[in-house]
Amino acid sequence: MPAELKQDFAVMTRIVISLVAMVLAASAIAVELTDAQRAEIAERIQPVGEVCLQGDADCGGAAAAVASGPRSGEEVYNSACMACHTTGAGGAPVLGDVAAWADRIAKGTEVLYVSGVQGVPGTGMIAKGGCMNCSDEEIHAAVDYMIAGSQ
Repeated sequence: MPAELKQDFAVMTRIVISLVAMVLAASAIAVELTDAQRAEIAERIQPVGEVCLQGDADCGGAAAAVASGPRSGEEVYNSACMACHTTGAGGAPVLGDVAAWADRIAKGTEVLYVSGVQGVPGTGMIAKGGCMNCSDEEIHAAVDYMIAGSQ
């Protein structure tokens, strides 16, 4: 093949490749989705859940029922305290372990109330045992329940 023919062939090849690339790029831009395709895409990328703040009217759904009165010490213990106080997790004194509770009870009920509400720095006892929807009085009732069960 003469050199001029090879050069012409190379130029034609470049032109054809450029045209193919432009056609592909133009076809990608010109894609129109149907409503059904758009709906399928929206369904695939929708969030798994949503956060709803109290008082936000846009959340839909019924508001959660609020308890009619304060919970008993046993109810608070069973919902918030028992995870640590039945296993001893984080060094928590186990309910019913008289020896583990003796020194704590000797310090007085008020000290235990403060520990229950505010937590104990440097230990696994966090404020209200993590029950942020518990009132101070409910925490006091849970402390009373644990004291009664550990003397």
